Formats: sequence, structure tokens, C-alpha cells
Amino acid sequence: MSMSDGRSISASASASAAKALAALLPGRRLRLTIAGALGGCAPAIAFAFAQTQAPYVAPAPLALEAATARIYEAPEADQGAASDGKFFYAVDNSVIAKYALKDGARVGGWEGPAKGLVRHLNSCFAEKARLYCANSNYSLTPMGSSVEIFDTKTMTHADSRSLGLTEEGSLVWFDRYKDGWLASFAHYDGNGGLPYKDHRYSSVVTYDGEWRRTGGWLFPDSALARMAPHAASGGAIGPDGFLYVMGHDRPEMYALGKPVMGPTLIHIATIAVEAEGQAFAFAPDGSRRIFAVSREGGKVIAIDLPEVDASGFKDARAFRP
Repeated sequence: MSMSDGRSISASASASAAKALAALLPGRRLRLTIAGALGGCAPAIAFAFAQTQAPYVAPAPLALEAATARIYEAPEADQGAASDGKFFYAVDNSVIAKYALKDGARVGGWEGPAKGLVRHLNSCFAEKARLYCANSNYSLTPMGSSVEIFDTKTMTHADSRSLGLTEEGSLVWFDRYKDGWLASFAHYDGNGGLPYKDHRYSSVVTYDGEWRRTGGWLFPDSALARMAPHAASGGAIGPDGFLYVMGHDRPEMYALGKPVMGPTLIHIATIAVEAEGQAFAFAPDGSRRIFAVSREGGKVIAIDLPEVDASGFKDARAFRP
């Protein structure tokens, strides 16, 4: 192989070197470049490798449909709903109403002042005579959040854990996870949002038992697009171990899996439900029944979710076994 200045190098040697490099880096295409002498220096041989792998394509989410089991009248049903198996709770910004599951009769409640210390209750779940609720100062900025706990027998405020300034966004829901918590924070476009963070900055975060951050994930683009310009207003880990979330106003739910690698959740299924987004909670009996709200007319709706077959999503894992 001759160079412009009359010098030469061995083509066979170059080919051998290229072959050896290619063996070390399988799956890549080798491109050999011979550069001429520069300032009397010897010619340079450059090996460039071009990627040949096909780009990642996420599996299309399953399209499923849930069945409505029962509808209850509850004028307070605006932000979310929960149930302890005997009663259900309708949640508004600073109001929690307690109703009997059997006949839908209102039997108690808690009410705070509008835009007070508890400004924006969003979601709650019941556990051992306690109601654990996510609260934020939405639509104020900077964003601050807290966990508020209520006694379900007396319907009085029992405890509070402030998270303070939450750069992750406004706390919208949380659930038990391992020895700590799985929580989600919302960013909205427009009202209540920040000029430098839109809805795409909403995320799911893991904490230990003392609310110290230990990790987290982004929402997948396919779910973000359907929740835009808002975020996941409700979420909980289902009996199958996968994460279920609902947006702000679409009548649908998204089943999400934990990725085997990387920072983004896997969108497994979109489930049509008779509830226009907002917060929800699973029934405490381990079934696939949820309690959600319909803000139009003020209703709490008991909904039975279909089984989700995640066998076609090899990159997704359950959050619980």
C-alpha cells in the first residue's frame, strides 16, 4: 500500500490488525482509514467502529378494560378514594369523608380550613386504623410536601411527617415498598408548575423507612404522553406486584414494571376504567378491586381490574414478588 510521499506499509499487516480488533469487538463494523504523513511523521492508521445493533423498541402496551362493580354517591370525591374493607373514604383538598361500604351512608369525616396547613390532600391509603395521605402546597411554589396520618376510628389528625422543600415536585401518592416507601412527585405544565420543569420531570422515588431517598425511576414516554400536561395523580403497587398509576383526567390506568436495567419504568398495559383519573387505592383484601373517583357529580367507584399478562415484557419486573 503506497503513500503519496513514496513510503509504504503492509496491507496484510493492516488487515491482520483490523481482523484482531474486530474479534475483540464483535457486532461492530470496522472501517480502516490510512492518513498520510504529517510534518515528516509516519502515516497513521485509524480504526473506526460503527454500531450495527438495531435500536431498542419498547413492546406495545396491552389494551385492557376494567369492570365497574359499584358506584357510590360522595360529593367530597374530588382528589381520590381509599377503603379499609368496611368503609371507604372520599378525599378532597382539605376534607376526608367516611362512608359505610355496605349502604353508602356517611358516618363521619375530617375537615380542615381551605388552603390551610393541609392545603392539597391528593391520595390516601388505609392501614391498621390509620389513613396515610399525601399532602402538598400545590399550587404554590416552591413546592413543599408532607405525609399526613389520620385515625380512621375517630377521624382526627394523628401524625405528620414533613418532607419540606421537594425539588422532585409535589407529592401526589405513596405506598409501602420493601422496608420503606415508593412515592411519586408531580410537575405540571402551566398552573402550579415551574418554568424550567414540565410534566416530563414527574417521577417515582424510593425511600427508606426514614424518608431518605434511595433511588427512583422516570415515567415512560408512552405514559407521559397520555398524562400530559399533568402527571400520575394516583398510584399503588397491585396484588401482582406491578405498579398501577392513573393520570389527571383520562379514564384509564397504566400498569408499569420495574426495568431490569436503566432509569425508566416499562409500560405494560393501558386499562380503560370508569373514572377520570385522580388518586385511587386497592381494596385491602388482596383482590384486584380499586376504589377511584369520578369528579363529575362526586362519586366513588369500585372497579375490578383485569389480570395483566406481563410475559411478553421481558425487560419488566414486579416491584413485589
